[in-house]
Amino acid sequence: MSEEAANVVAIAPGDPLPPWCAGQWNLLSARALQGTLPHALLLCGPTGLGKRALSEAFVRARLCETPRDGHACGNCRACKLLAAGTHPDRMRVTLEPNPKTGVMRREIVIDQIRALSARLAMASQLDGWQVAVIDPAEAMNAAAQNALLKTLEEPTDASLIVLVADQPWRLSATIRSRCQRLDFAVPARADALEWLRARGVEAPESVLAAAGGNPGQAWLLAEQGGMQRRQEVARDLLALAAGRGDARAIGKAWADDEPLQRLEHAARLLEGALRARSEERHARFDPGWDEAVLAARFSEANRLRVLLNGPLRADLVLFEWLDGMAQKRTPA
Repeated sequence: MSEEAANVVAIAPGDPLPPWCAGQWNLLSARALQGTLPHALLLCGPTGLGKRALSEAFVRARLCETPRDGHACGNCRACKLLAAGTHPDRMRVTLEPNPKTGVMRREIVIDQIRALSARLAMASQLDGWQVAVIDPAEAMNAAAQNALLKTLEEPTDASLIVLVADQPWRLSATIRSRCQRLDFAVPARADALEWLRARGVEAPESVLAAAGGNPGQAWLLAEQGGMQRRQEVARDLLALAAGRGDARAIGKAWADDEPLQRLEHAARLLEGALRARSEERHARFDPGWDEAVLAARFSEANRLRVLLNGPLRADLVLFEWLDGMAQKRTPA
């Protein structure tokens, strides 16, 4: 994802929480009211479902001096500090530039977690909660995860660590076991369509289908030209299947323009073709491969989406996959 696109989120902090987040919000609010909050939360699920907006709203409610109906008042000293980004008891750990090179890191490193642990070991500066958010939590490397374990095992009073993860399986089982987990799932289709229509999305049915039922991802597709990219991906894959595509040129074009989004489109298209083949029905996208090849290409697309989060060159990774795809045509 480009830097510009990465700064755009479907449900931003401060936006009204979507209706499908009500269950998670009510659960956390009830535990806060009862004084039974855990010291660590793990909010997980596909990106685009509001877990970051909910995390921000919940953090602000915990630090607010005069919350109203479980929500931050927005007017007290703490809320003003939060709005200015200067609240001393609110901490955030995320991807940062390497101080030696200035290049953005692709992982959260042990020094960041050690600094967080040192902060949490101190007393609250405003005599209230200390709240830390680690996002994306799955970006912590092995050393950082190991460093976090001690803090999770020996929490300080009135402290809360919120881990936000799109891919929670990349966290160690021990980390996951130390947190109360809240999952965010794709909502009912009617709720998703109502939310998209309220945001002015045209043809929400087709956009939602392209996003696999995820309303946040559907909104981003509509806003960022994602549907055009989906059409381009389908065209490129069909060209490869017909023996007409240039895998190197296609890989370069994908790498230069939202490679992760294009791979996600490819995975969804292949999944749809595979499902149609197994159900013996016609699919609009059908490259002509048999079920075994479709299943292998789908699995590899999902694997590459993980690999592209690392240091590998996107054009080379994509070329190898696309070139292999071009060589796996079903004989006439």
